Amino acid sequence: MRRPVPPRPDPGDDPAYAALKARIIARTGHHYYIDKDELLIERLRRRFRAISVANCAAYSQVLADRSRGEAEWANLEAEITVGETFFFRYAEQFQALRETILPALIAARSLDRTLRIWSAGCSTGAEPYSLAILVREALGDALPDWRIVILGTDISVEALATARAAEYGRWALRTMPPEDRLRYFTRLPPAPGIRREGGYALRPEFRALVRFERGNLLSLVEPKLPPGEGFDLILCRNVLIYFEAETVAAVVRGLGRRLRPEGWMLLGHAEPNPTFSGFLDPVSLPGTVAYRRLGDAAAPVLRPASPAVEPVPPPRVRAVEEPRAALETVVATLAQPRAPVADALPRAEAAPADAPEGDLAQIRALADSGETGAAWRVLRGALARDPTDPALRFYEGLLAHTLGRDAEAERALRAALYLDRGFVMAHYHLGLLLIGLDRPDEAARALDNAIALSQALGPNTLLLEGDGAAAGEIAAGAAAARAGLGADAGTGSP
Repeated sequence: MRRPVPPRPDPGDDPAYAALKARIIARTGHHYYIDKDELLIERLRRRFRAISVANCAAYSQVLADRSRGEAEWANLEAEITVGETFFFRYAEQFQALRETILPALIAARSLDRTLRIWSAGCSTGAEPYSLAILVREALGDALPDWRIVILGTDISVEALATARAAEYGRWALRTMPPEDRLRYFTRLPPAPGIRREGGYALRPEFRALVRFERGNLLSLVEPKLPPGEGFDLILCRNVLIYFEAETVAAVVRGLGRRLRPEGWMLLGHAEPNPTFSGFLDPVSLPGTVAYRRLGDAAAPVLRPASPAVEPVPPPRVRAVEEPRAALETVVATLAQPRAPVADALPRAEAAPADAPEGDLAQIRALADSGETGAAWRVLRGALARDPTDPALRFYEGLLAHTLGRDAEAERALRAALYLDRGFVMAHYHLGLLLIGLDRPDEAARALDNAIALSQALGPNTLLLEGDGAAAGEIAAGAAAARAGLGADAGTGSP
């Protein structure tokens, strides 16, 4: 017997809701909630219960109260801000930081030996602490001769309290190999009701490089920024999703005005926008895009005298059949057994104990932690049980690409799209893959599909297998990639 579903909250039930919603969006800039009344009401009701108020009118009075208002605003902002994060999130960007950006900055600042870094929207601190680890390793024995400032800011007082404590569970460290956990953290004993499995405390030498302040990115929208020193590196990732397009452009412009000469900026993977090129120079790096002040991108990137270790390029693969091939080829792919490409790889540890259950969740967790071989083995077993699951085929494509098997990656992504033509992320990643294979016309068509489908869903719709990305973000990212192919790409016959 099915359990009764509770009625969804109705915005019309409370006459003071509309004014309260407008006030929240105006103060926080969280345009994300403009069409998410059910979600906002649910989170408001949590605060109602916490402070024992009955409705929106009573809650508005609390927010306006001189003695209680600011504290409650802080609690509300923490409630409505999604704070999921983990160490070294988006490996491609941290690879760019390690191999290109930080070496260039260290060389450029070798005279004054000062490095200022800003993690804007730092949530619970994983990002600025990840940067601290990279900086310590990049400078090595020279660290005492440098003045390092790593600033983390966030609107949520609760998130900042967690960041300052610098204690994390395994899920926040899920991309980190076990040996690195031991290098950067000390183990914490289990604590009933808090850390059932125990946790990890960041070592003091990394904590000492980071300080935290409360800050609202909307302050960057002001034409005249408050006084403050510039930064050599700014990260503002997975924060812009909350703002409307006009506010996003103003915030990024304000961030750009805070960059020092020869500085760098990184945004979230799906957050780049072609309009940013009016006031910033995009720089293509392997797997990501960085931004610099206008004119700085044309200057040569200086590196330290010691040679960096170059990454090993993936093996080249032969071109695969054109997309005009019969659909029977794609259908046949669904029944093909997967080659044991990862069986020779070292056996990896299991997914983290606090990872979510299920094949897809385990595949995501293992892939996030860099355990590609183990993720591939779980994927093969899942596909044997359900070869027509489009999400499994999607991850087959992503993992095959990671393993350097781009021909197989393309077949898997096309199989996912055969099973679900509206799978936005499969169109998007297929387009990026085809760009790498130097097939611009096919890449343009895949990206055009991703743009059209994303725009049809509405900008704030969260996408299947999008890692929290909304349709508007992916539409912007696909449009930026599409613009790099030129207007004529994709206009030929299919």
